Amino acid sequence: MARLAVSGTWASESRATTPGQCGNVSGVNAATSPDSTNAGTADLRSWLPGYLLLALIWGSSFLFIKVGIRELHPLYVTLGRVVAGAIAVLAMVLVTRARLPRDPRVWGHLAVVGLVGVAIPFTLFAYGEQRVSSVLAGIWNATTPLVALPVATLVFRTERMTPRRITGILVGFAGVLVILGVWHGIEGVQLTGQLMCLGAAACYGIATPYQRRFLGRLAGSGLVVPAGQLITAAVALLIMAPLVAGAPPAPTALSSDVIASVLTLGVLGTGLAFVLSFRVTRFAGATTSASVAYLLPIVATTIGLVGLGEHISWYQPVGALVVLTGVAVSQGMLRLPATRSRKRQPEPAAAGVSASVSAGAP
Repeated sequence: MARLAVSGTWASESRATTPGQCGNVSGVNAATSPDSTNAGTADLRSWLPGYLLLALIWGSSFLFIKVGIRELHPLYVTLGRVVAGAIAVLAMVLVTRARLPRDPRVWGHLAVVGLVGVAIPFTLFAYGEQRVSSVLAGIWNATTPLVALPVATLVFRTERMTPRRITGILVGFAGVLVILGVWHGIEGVQLTGQLMCLGAAACYGIATPYQRRFLGRLAGSGLVVPAGQLITAAVALLIMAPLVAGAPPAPTALSSDVIASVLTLGVLGTGLAFVLSFRVTRFAGATTSASVAYLLPIVATTIGLVGLGEHISWYQPVGALVVLTGVAVSQGMLRLPATRSRKRQPEPAAAGVSASVSAGAP
């Protein structure tokens, strides 16, 4: 979810980052200095607890969305979490004395990322979870790299396509068809919900290479980009939510569970999750940090089945496994036998999934 979270948010290390070098969670190339060191040699105690906590926070976001939409319109769930997240990140900006940009062109790019990488996908996931389980939403989040890589290659020219990557994308989209259960015929409300979740993941896949192309050189982007995109997303949602959903309900009319869920989505799913992602990237590298997205479907499935008593069909987790296999192949994390015999040409290191995100963070 954003990247930040749930968005495909990037974790960029300002102290050791040269222009254009930043990590991300979408499967798009990220060349950061920590990645030059094998993450396996890093002190596990410096990053592994944060890594596991990050997986728990982002993976549980789909449960909190499910709880939030019980009493709130999806747009107000999104508005609440974005405002809470913006406040949390702006507090970090004040503490670190980071400076927000003044260039209107930069704010224009931040507005695009805020809409496409935050406001729209967050809302689509909330709408989608009105129709499908939180488990399925978590599974669909894993498809983000399948969109991010072609967009980065064909539109923004920040990546180059290779036979291995094409193979991985094709395998991944085969997994998408399995998740949909196309042999049953695809129709009805659940299909609509699944397509909304797929659309949310696609938004992350578009926003991340856009962010890399136009905001990757922004000084201090580790805090500035998340803050800017959350601010612009909050402004857009403050305008759109009342127009589409009417007046918001009074806080006193909401249950404590719903209020806590929305605040948790914002403060933990964006603010704390960003800090953790930044720390993991610093100590273990962007590739290791981004690989947390491989755990998100597992966490989301476990929490959905145990915490909400949801049910899924056998082919949905199988399809998720096929998708993750395709993602791993496309990113070079899983080598196909046919490619091992060839001398491998140097390629930029690919950096995991989801993320934000922002996960694709949810």
